[in-house]
Amino acid sequence: MPEGGGIGARKVEEKAVTTFREYLRIKTVHPDPDYDGALAFLKKQASELGLPFACTELHPGKIILVMTWEGSDPSLPSILLNSHTDVVPVFPEHWKYDAFEAVKTSEGDIYARGTQDMKCVGIQYLEAIRSLKYVGYCPLRTIHLSFVPDEEIGGKLGMKLFVHHEDFKKLNVGFALDEGLANPTEKFTVFYGERSPWWIRVKCTGNPGHGSRFIENTAAEKVRKVINSFLNFREEEEKKLNTNACLKLGDVTTLNMTMLEGGVQYNVVPTELFAGFDIRVAPTVDMEQFEETIRGWLKDAGDGISYEFIQKNTDQTLTSTSENDVWWRTFSDACKKRNMVLEKEIFPAATDSRFLRELGYPAIGFSPINKTPILLHDHNEFLNEDIFMEGIPIYVDIIKALADIPMQAK
Repeated sequence: MPEGGGIGARKVEEKAVTTFREYLRIKTVHPDPDYDGALAFLKKQASELGLPFACTELHPGKIILVMTWEGSDPSLPSILLNSHTDVVPVFPEHWKYDAFEAVKTSEGDIYARGTQDMKCVGIQYLEAIRSLKYVGYCPLRTIHLSFVPDEEIGGKLGMKLFVHHEDFKKLNVGFALDEGLANPTEKFTVFYGERSPWWIRVKCTGNPGHGSRFIENTAAEKVRKVINSFLNFREEEEKKLNTNACLKLGDVTTLNMTMLEGGVQYNVVPTELFAGFDIRVAPTVDMEQFEETIRGWLKDAGDGISYEFIQKNTDQTLTSTSENDVWWRTFSDACKKRNMVLEKEIFPAATDSRFLRELGYPAIGFSPINKTPILLHDHNEFLNEDIFMEGIPIYVDIIKALADIPMQAK
C-alpha cells in the first residue's frame, strides 16, 4: 500500500526522510544522469547547513562537490565522508512502483533506485552534521563531505581522477568512510578491503565458411573451450565458498561470462567471436600467477586467441582493523557503545574506496543498514524509513569520535 492510511503509519514525516525522498527523485541514472539536478540539490543542502563547498570539474559534466566543516585544528588530517550521486539503470516492468518517485508504503518502506546504493548514506551524513551543529558541537578535525559522479560505471572520471588532483590533496585526508552493504540480520557489515575487478575481453579467430559444412578450426570451437575453462574455474570457487562456512563472498574469486559477441548472419561461419568476463579477484590471490593461469586456458583453446583488459585493478591494499590502529579502534568503539555487532568482510564488488586505499588512505565501507535484504542494483530496491532514521545517530557518534581524535594518527 502506498504512503498514507496504514496501521502505524507516521502522521508527520521526518524532515530527513522528506529530504531523502527528494534526493531519490533526481534521476541520476545512467546512461544520462541528471548531475546538474543533483548538484543544485546538494548546494541547497550546503547552504542550509552553513557549509562552504567547492566544485571540481575534471571532465566536462563530471563535477565533484565537496562540502567542508572546518575543525578547530585544521592542521590535523581530516575526515572524509564520501558518497556517489549516480545510480544504475532500472527495468520498470519489474518494479512495484516507479523507481524515481520514492513511493513510501504504509509500512514505511521507501522504494526507489538509490535507497541502499547509496543516496541514503549521503543524506545520513548531512543529517548527522545537522544534528551535531544543532547542539553546538565543534569538531577538532576538519570534516569533508564529497559527492562524486560515475562510481557505478567504474569511477574513471570521478574519484579515480580526483584523488590525484590538487583539490583533493588540499583536503589533507587522514581517514575516509564510504559505502557498504545492508545486512539482513541485527548485525552491521563493515568492509576493510575489496576484491579487484578484472574485465576481460577474449577474441577467438578461426576459419570462415558456409553454415552447411563442417569447417575445421573455427572461432566457435575455440570460444567454447575458453568458456568451459573459465566456467570450470567459476564452479571450483563457488564450491569452495559453499563448503567452507568460514568464507564470505569477498574471500573467493568470482567469475561470470557477461558478454558474447560475433557473427554476421545465420549461414556464415564467422571469422571471429568475442567473449567478455567479469572477474572479481580476492585479495589473497597472487595476481601474476592468476593471469598466467588465464593465459594457459587460452593457449589450451588453440591458436588465434588474444585478450585485453577492459578494466584491471591490481591494488590489494587493505585497511587495518587492528585494535592498535587508532582509526579502526575509534570507529569500532563508537559502534560498540551503541551495542552494535560488526561483521568484518571484504567487499565483494568495487567502490571508490579502492582509489583511496591504493594511495595509502585508510577507508572503511559502511552503510548503517541492518534488518534489511541486500538489494543494490536489484529490482524493487527499498529502505525502511525507520532503518534510515536509525542510521543518523549512528553516524553522529562515529563522525564525532573520529573528528575528535587528538593525535597525528597515521
